[in-house]
Amino acid sequence: MAYIKIFDTTLRDGEQSPGVALNTLQKLEIAHSLARLGVDIIEAGFPIASDGDFDCVNRIAKDVKGPVICGLARTHKLDIERAAKAIEPAEKGRIHTFTSASDVHLKYMLKQTREQVLELSDQMVRYAKEFTDDVEFSAQDCMRADPEFVYQLVRAAIAAGATTINIPDTTGYGTPQDYGLLIKNIFQNVPEAHQVSISTHCHDDLGMAVANSLAAVENGATQIECTINGIGERAGNTSLEECVMALYTRKDHYGHEIGINTREIYFVSRLVQRHTGMQIPPNKAIVGDNAFAHESGIHQDGVIKHKETYEIMNAELVGREAGVLVMGKHSGRNAFRTRLAELGYTDLSQEKLNDLFKQFKDLADAKQHVTNEDILALVETESSKVAEVYRLEHVQFQSGTGGMTPSALVRLSTPEGIMEETALGDGPVDASFKALKKMTPVPFELEAYDLKAIGKGTDALGEVSIRVNSEGQIVHGRAISTDVVHASVLAYVDVLNKLAAGIGRHKEAANQITMSMP
Repeated sequence: MAYIKIFDTTLRDGEQSPGVALNTLQKLEIAHSLARLGVDIIEAGFPIASDGDFDCVNRIAKDVKGPVICGLARTHKLDIERAAKAIEPAEKGRIHTFTSASDVHLKYMLKQTREQVLELSDQMVRYAKEFTDDVEFSAQDCMRADPEFVYQLVRAAIAAGATTINIPDTTGYGTPQDYGLLIKNIFQNVPEAHQVSISTHCHDDLGMAVANSLAAVENGATQIECTINGIGERAGNTSLEECVMALYTRKDHYGHEIGINTREIYFVSRLVQRHTGMQIPPNKAIVGDNAFAHESGIHQDGVIKHKETYEIMNAELVGREAGVLVMGKHSGRNAFRTRLAELGYTDLSQEKLNDLFKQFKDLADAKQHVTNEDILALVETESSKVAEVYRLEHVQFQSGTGGMTPSALVRLSTPEGIMEETALGDGPVDASFKALKKMTPVPFELEAYDLKAIGKGTDALGEVSIRVNSEGQIVHGRAISTDVVHASVLAYVDVLNKLAAGIGRHKEAANQITMSMP
């Protein structure tokens, strides 16, 4: 029985997802949640990419206790020095240095020969060892590389002092059989690999990242690199929650130990969704809205009689509420407080509780039943609010068919006083946004608009998430309401307040690094 280390790269590879830009406070909050989850290693960022990335890694290294804090570096001295400086305050620090293994990478990206790559890998692993004993080495695109060259790289990195050897399937090309066989052959052809940790890093281009990672574990790998919700470049990375629950639920098959507190999974998943703006599909395993839902009459009957008829794991095991939360306008403050505690919110101040209870009662007046998803949405929206420099006073709109042009009137409280504008648009949301734009002091462009129903029925809450670019600064806005136009306007006002508070992040020099990461 082996211990499988969970290496989380949500804050590095996950943040490379198109449209995602996390600021320092968001990264720090996620890192603390990952520590509570019990991950073994947090890859906090790529320190050489920008001053912002360096500061994020350095802050996490100072403040987050428990996991190893890792910084990424190319096989360049300056990269390694920057990573070493960033992780210096950590209780346990790791430098993760990488190159490439496939001929297509060597020819077109690195423009180096195999001999040059081998020599540089040896030198840079040895250089990284001057700063920390914990050094990880990766060679990108191993599944499309000559296996003999992969063995040479592994052998050279171990000889230079690397303690973890990562075998990335950077392009998601592998199948479970092929990837598992590569891991097996590494142990057979490089016997010294038994003395270090062999790691997986799989992308999901063909939908096999989780299967490939587990196949590697079956063949001797003892570390899985993954992200919360499987986010990452292109089709994403190996999903942490899926790998963890596979190892936990099918321990009879895999026979390995993990150190994850599974009851924190759902909370971290929702936190990452909120900060990245990347919505989780309803049918996503473990954390999707439908993962523990039963609609078929046969399934419902079976689960009512005995959960194990159709459930191989309990929703509570991953931090979810098993039953339907039925709360309405007659529910009292104590019942509301108890339900919040059951959902994991036990440290809310009395003032925050009072604000949430008032919102809950308002919502209960508009809906027949308030569900656990509604309450979670209330808490998450409240927790992401900033000081109200701008406040929506009134919105009124008209729309219809038969030649009627949609119009909107928006009244806004601003530092200059009450302002009011009207506008026409292609629909009530478009008209409302155009009216707001007339009152917006800082220009910005809407890059993404997402509308999601929370719950079912015609009285379901509408959750609107928007992403804007204001002079290179990426800001996310979010709001909920039973009226989707109202929610859209509130999300816009949320962006205005965040811009006023200076909350956002530039996608700076990360785009200047021409070499893609494993």
